[in-house]
Order: sequence, then structure tokens, then C-alpha cells
Amino acid sequence: MAPERDIGGINNNRSVKIHEACKVPPFSDDSTAAAVGATTLPLTYFDTYCFNLSPVDILLFYEIKDLTWDSFNSEILPKLKHSLSITLLHYLPVAGHLMWPPDAEKPAVCYFKDDGVSVTVAESNANLRLLSSNNGTRRAVEFHPLAPRLSISDDKAEVTAIQITLFPNQGFSICISVHHTVIDGKSAVLFIKSWAYLCKKLQQQNVVVPVPSLLPESLTPCFDRSLIQDPRGMGMVYVKQLMAFTGWDPNTRSLKVTIPVAKVDSNLVRKTFTLTREDLNKLVLVNKDQHPSKQLHLSTFVLTCAHVFVCLPPLVKARGEDANTTVTFWVPADCRSRLDPPLSGYYFGSCILVEFTVAKAGDFMQEDGIAFVAEKLSDSVKGLKKVDAIIGTEDRIARELEVMKETGEQSIQIDINGGTNHFDFYDSDFGWGKPNKVEIVSIDGTGAISLMQSRDGGSVEIGVVLDEPQMEVFTSLFGPQ
Repeated sequence: MAPERDIGGINNNRSVKIHEACKVPPFSDDSTAAAVGATTLPLTYFDTYCFNLSPVDILLFYEIKDLTWDSFNSEILPKLKHSLSITLLHYLPVAGHLMWPPDAEKPAVCYFKDDGVSVTVAESNANLRLLSSNNGTRRAVEFHPLAPRLSISDDKAEVTAIQITLFPNQGFSICISVHHTVIDGKSAVLFIKSWAYLCKKLQQQNVVVPVPSLLPESLTPCFDRSLIQDPRGMGMVYVKQLMAFTGWDPNTRSLKVTIPVAKVDSNLVRKTFTLTREDLNKLVLVNKDQHPSKQLHLSTFVLTCAHVFVCLPPLVKARGEDANTTVTFWVPADCRSRLDPPLSGYYFGSCILVEFTVAKAGDFMQEDGIAFVAEKLSDSVKGLKKVDAIIGTEDRIARELEVMKETGEQSIQIDINGGTNHFDFYDSDFGWGKPNKVEIVSIDGTGAISLMQSRDGGSVEIGVVLDEPQMEVFTSLFGPQ
């Protein structure tokens, strides 16, 4: 009998049945054997900067009515597996592990001949249409059984794990869990879209047995680590400081070092909000009216974050606290285009830094709260144009960790670690149409907010997880949907 994974705290009638757990290796035959040899990918300081971040779970729902187990198992699943194996031929490090060999100063990504991506095939009796709805709230824990778990030990960690779940007569979902040290959001988008491209190609050709296939230039990853120089040795500085922050001896060699993720309470609910182009244009006018003499960087990302952040701090009042509560907001910045010389947009790895700003909750609650946050975010973005700000110094991460330690539980932490408005996950058409919903499952354990380009491409989707009373307040402040 196949094992079942219960949905804790919700309803024992809802569970996920595991049909198969296997490894999918990179495609190999006589023509590709030379390309599928052992390889090692060193970590840059951008990779080690994300050393202790928890995995990110990206969940895509595809609605196909009247989809039975037989048709899923005979038509869809083989194409998904075969196209994944071809994709891994172009993305060998994704099939490998993050490792810390005894004789190595720092970890590296290693791929060996027998490696592959862990794939779980499951079946759920949950309501796919309800889970993938853009309307109303859904219990956060209902998504957990649809996500795989990365295997992480002291000396070895999976780079990626995948779960494919059938919803009989409704459709299926694909959830990709990625190790943040090796894969940032932009790289995750690139990998998923490459897999989707090759799968759709198989679907259009109506073949089951795959053949090696080239990716278009727009989906071909770049793994050249020599493009990122580290003359100051920041890579190991980040590792040691992050280990010390999480309570480990800096000389310990362990890949289990992660910032603790909160246990997800059964009262947490998930909801998607949208800002249209019209909404964003109105925010631009508001900011220009309130700061007519200032040159602000009013990008879609800045405006979206400003609006979302202003809606969150008033929750302090709902908890009976005061306007002097410290608020720390953290925003990621993709540094590919900010390096000198700039990297290709197809550079694969982690290439982000996080900027933070500390303020008081009362600053967000004023009439010009959005303009206040937009100005702070604009200054942060402008600061990253300086090369030294990107390369970093020894006290950069120490300063960030000190802020986290000082503010702690007495502050509100607002974190965007689930993407940007440029992430076009909805373009991931495996041959059965675009996903009708994409969720970043992992934000409910970190308290972060997710951003991505909407399905229609003209709006920004914002994923939020809060308890029910807080979600009601946030919804009322965010505006009509």
C-alpha cells in the first residue's frame, strides 16, 4: 500500500498518497556520454551569502478535467520525466549535491555520474480548483503535502527535489524545491521554463522516447563562476558569520546551518492580491504629488513593495502595540546587471543581495506612508549602483545580522524573499497550457511575501500568509480586488 502524507490540523480525509519515489538522472546515451561526466561548481560570495536560507518551494497548478490516473501515468508523467532528464543534460549541477569535502575550504556543488533529481509522484483528493483559486483565502497547511522535502545532512544537500501530484479528474501540480545557496529566483524561473519548453516540444512531436535537444539561447544557462571575482575572500567570511549567527561554531563544517523556520500554524491563511498597471500608475502620481522635488526610483517593484509594506505595519495596532514599534523591511536585489562588467541574465546560481531599512511603525501609518516607504526603497536601490556595495565588505553581513539580532521579536520583520514582479512563472507551459496558479509555498514558514508577474502578464501578483484576523485587516487596507 502506498504511504500517505496527512494534512496536519485540517481534515484527516485530505491526504496525499505517494505512488513513487525515484531519481531522474540527466539523459545519457552514446552521443551525450562525454557531456555527462563528473563536474564541480565552486560557490561565489553570492552563493555563500544565501548559505543559511531555507529552501524555496515553487508550486504550479495545471487544470485538466477528466484526467484519470491511467492517462496521467501513461501520457503526462512519462513526458514530464523524459523532458526533465533532457533538461538536466543542460543543467548538470541541478542533478548534483551541495557538498563540503573534508579537504575543501568551502562547500561546492558536485555532480557525479549516478546523481539525479529526486522525484516524488503522488495523488491528492483535495480540491484543485479551490487550492488554485485567486479568490478568497485558503489554509496555508493545505499546500504542504504537495511540496517535496530536500534531503540535507551535515556534508551533503540536494540542490533540487520535485513532486508531481495528480488530482483525479481535475489536473495535476508540479512543485520544485530548490536550495537557495545554489539557485536564486531568477535561476529557478530559467530552469522551470527550460523544462517546460522541452516537455512541450515532446508533446508537440508526440514522442515518448526523448532525444537530446538544444535549448534556445534565451533558456541556455551560464555556469561560468570565473565571471565573479572575490579578491577580498568574502565567500568564507559570509559562511563563518552565518554559522556563528545561527549558534554554530564558525569552524564547524555543516550544511544544516539554516535560519530556523517557524512551524506553520493551522490558523494561517494564504491569499493572493493583485496590482494592475492602472493601480501602479495611480501610485506613481501619489508619490510625485507628495515628493515633487525628489528624484525617486519608482519602478514597479518599488511601488509594489511600498504599497504592501504600508498595509502590514498597522497590524501592530491590531495586536495592541504602539506606533514606536521598530519595523525592519528587507528587499532582494538581483545583482547580475549591477556588476562591472555585468553578467548575462542567464547566469545560473545565486546572485542576489538583500537591502534593509529600519523605521518606526508610525512612519508607515501616516497619510504619506507609501511615499515614505517608496523613498526608502528608492535610496536602497540607488545605493546598489555602487560596486563596493555589491562586492561587499567584511562588516556588511555582520551589520545585517546585528540588525536581525537587535530587533528580534520586538520588531516587525517584513521580507520579500519570494521573487519580484519580473518572475514569469506563468510562462511555464509544459504542453497542456499555462499554469492556472503559481504559489511560493515556503513563504508561510518564513513570514515573507511573494511577488511575481501575473498570468496575463500585465499585473503583479502578491502572495501573503497571515492569521485570519490579520488577513482581514490587510485586505481592508490593500484595497478592492
